[in-house]
Amino acid sequence: MSAGGGWRDRIAAIDHQRPIDWVDDRIVNSPGRVVLLFLVLTGLFALGLGNVSMESGTQQFTTGLPSEEALTAVNEEFSPTFSPDTGSTTLIQEGNNVLSKTGLERMLTVQERAADRPGLRVTGTAGVASMVATRIDPSATTPHEQRRAIEGASNTEIQRAVRALADENPRFENLVSTDFNREAASASATIGTISHEVPAGIAEGAGQSGESPLTPIQLQIERLAADVPGMTVFGSGILALEFSSVVVDSLLIVVPAALVLILTFLLFAYRDVADLGLGLLSLLIAIVWTFGFMGLAGIPFSQMLIAVPPLLLAVGIDFGIHSINRYREERTAGEDIASAMRITTDQLTVAFFIVTGTTVIGFAANFSSALAPIRDFGLVASIGIVFTFLIFGVFLPASKVWLDRAKRRYPIPTFSQRPLGTEGSALGRVLSVGVVVARHAPGIFLVVVLLGTAWTGMYATGVDTSFTQEDFLPPEENPDFLMELPEPFRPSEYTVTGVLNFLEDNFDASQQDSATVYWETPMLRDSVLEEIQTANRNPPEAIVSERREASAESIVSVIESRAAADPEFRRLVARHDTDGDGVPDRNLRAVYDALLDSPARDDALSYLGEDYRSTRVVYSVTADASQSEIDADARVMADRFRGDATATGSVVVFQAVADMIFESAIVSLALALIGAAVFLVVIYTVIEAKPSLGIVNVVPIVVTVALVAGTMRYLGIAFNALTATMLAITIGLGIDYSVHVVHRFADERHELGLEAALDRTIRSTGGALFGSMVTTVGGIGVLALAVFPAIGQFGVLTALSIAYSFLASVVILPSVLVIWDGLFNQEVRLRALLSPHLQRGGGFTGVGTPDEEPLGPGAPGGARRDLLDDE
Repeated sequence: MSAGGGWRDRIAAIDHQRPIDWVDDRIVNSPGRVVLLFLVLTGLFALGLGNVSMESGTQQFTTGLPSEEALTAVNEEFSPTFSPDTGSTTLIQEGNNVLSKTGLERMLTVQERAADRPGLRVTGTAGVASMVATRIDPSATTPHEQRRAIEGASNTEIQRAVRALADENPRFENLVSTDFNREAASASATIGTISHEVPAGIAEGAGQSGESPLTPIQLQIERLAADVPGMTVFGSGILALEFSSVVVDSLLIVVPAALVLILTFLLFAYRDVADLGLGLLSLLIAIVWTFGFMGLAGIPFSQMLIAVPPLLLAVGIDFGIHSINRYREERTAGEDIASAMRITTDQLTVAFFIVTGTTVIGFAANFSSALAPIRDFGLVASIGIVFTFLIFGVFLPASKVWLDRAKRRYPIPTFSQRPLGTEGSALGRVLSVGVVVARHAPGIFLVVVLLGTAWTGMYATGVDTSFTQEDFLPPEENPDFLMELPEPFRPSEYTVTGVLNFLEDNFDASQQDSATVYWETPMLRDSVLEEIQTANRNPPEAIVSERREASAESIVSVIESRAAADPEFRRLVARHDTDGDGVPDRNLRAVYDALLDSPARDDALSYLGEDYRSTRVVYSVTADASQSEIDADARVMADRFRGDATATGSVVVFQAVADMIFESAIVSLALALIGAAVFLVVIYTVIEAKPSLGIVNVVPIVVTVALVAGTMRYLGIAFNALTATMLAITIGLGIDYSVHVVHRFADERHELGLEAALDRTIRSTGGALFGSMVTTVGGIGVLALAVFPAIGQFGVLTALSIAYSFLASVVILPSVLVIWDGLFNQEVRLRALLSPHLQRGGGFTGVGTPDEEPLGPGAPGGARRDLLDDE
């Protein structure tokens, strides 16, 4: 015995039929007990539904990244000791001239109202209106006093103050819109802020979570500003609220729409009310088990997991239609209830197990991701698919047996029981296209498919990768047809996206982004400040520069600013500056101590760790730089610092997530393909002693993956937090179709010739696949209606992947099977398979006559008994 034959023989010797027979006996002999057991388990899982919590936003993706940990350290270290945790609310004011007397009064009115409410925990207010009022009356320190100062000032005084501030204060123009006119002292928009003392932890990282202690505060400020024209309240609390709302609204739209479409298509697939009820009940149980498991395991529901219910519906619908369709085939062929179900479960339990194994491998490949939400998605989807296998592989058949036996005792109506795709039907003729191609020129056809797949795969390498806050936000305007929906299905009117777009369009974009270098180093070294200066020379393109010096804020800039304002401190710096460049380079402790004893203490601690062992440098970035360019150039700047320096900041953290998303997509794809191939080789060695059938199964899915990736590039859909799972999911779901075809073909080939086995497989199993495909494409395609953009893209891609998988299985796979049969059964020479004249002599050469009759009792055209005959 050869070594290769040894492992195949050992695997093939495994008796897989014994557990199947045990399950068959329970389904056929004790269906009532099986049904009761599953209903009891459903009740137990339902207890966990109340424990399912909600998690949304981008923060769930950023936690644990090195750049995120550095950003958290920056926020923790470079804040004054014992200072309260603070947050802020942004007031965006629009009008013909927000710098007019009336405009300034409106901004100060809202700030005054907020300051007068103790529950809003206001610690300060700021903005152009405050600047102008203080310029007019330096003693006006509160919003009330500032509003009175504006009320008492003339228009001329206000205009003079605006012009002076524009000349003297660099921050002024950052707070007014880009259409600011200095001579007219006018602008169409401005930004004001209200600072709050709030519970800890509101802004420690780059990501935005789906909950915030500022939410109730900012909602109350919205009410206070409701009667002030042109005023919009914005902040992390409003953003968090809409992060959560978009998930709920998406579910309220998608789930009912999916149910309506699924119900419609299932009516077509089942054509029987009782069977439809069993299918729907099974789907409901699968959802309850999965979400109950989430609650019991403490896994929160996030945007990623919106896709899980449609995925379970996709697999559950497929299993349900196959079970009922296969059972009907046997009943139509004359088998009684028990025999028909035994034949059905004997074949489909194996097929379902193969599908479940490959699907779980596809989903579980996401465990390789470094991003926790993607790992959670892989876990929940994998567990859900296992539950679906148990429910549709055991509960549904037992329920069907119990129901059909009950029909003999009770007046339960029965409608059409004809299987889908039967011989002579229009659907059966359409599905035979792949068989016709396989009959005439399988080899040439597969060469064309191979070349097309290779080209599509190369084209797909241009797919972009992104991770931005906008991926998690609703559109600026919901489509009109969604707004016509009745309550509670009508989505909320979202403001966040519109506000962010307004800020980007109307304010200086170069001030919105920055990159930070967090440097852990002894800050008392004589050369450390000189090293910061040296690192800032000749910065890369994404970093704003002036005279070849990076535009940066650091402890060096604080020292320079304080020296310019304080002659005594300037003399201290000069004493410790040996080269006269204005940067001290010896006895730095004395310089730092003096700085911390001055009014510049808080500014200094924004860039210098109190233990003098760390610092941060904040770089301004150019307005037109992309996220990836900012990230790359921030890392270039970090590499210029000796020792432990880390590039960080929101842009850098988000780019790190985008890079991990791409890595996750590629790694999970490779693991899913390799894992599925190995699993299929082992399974077909066990059940058929033909491991090569496992490779045959993979061929259509490779074509499908290439098509999906190519479609992503063509449609401009990037790999993001959700679509990164798409390729592995394509394998997990798509291989379902090829498994059913290959397994049915292998089963039929034991009794039939090549042509008859292939034709019967495609007509019968292809009919069930068509019903499953139409139903799941409709059910999952409705995700395109979700107001969460990434979910909409995911729905479109998943629907396309299922359609591609179906077409590959019924059009391409027959030719692959003909090639395989010729190679391994040696009934057709390989040279003949490459000929376009394979059918010239009639039939598959060397396989028998074209009209060869099937040998089994369920052959098309054979004897029939009425479906409803008694056992």
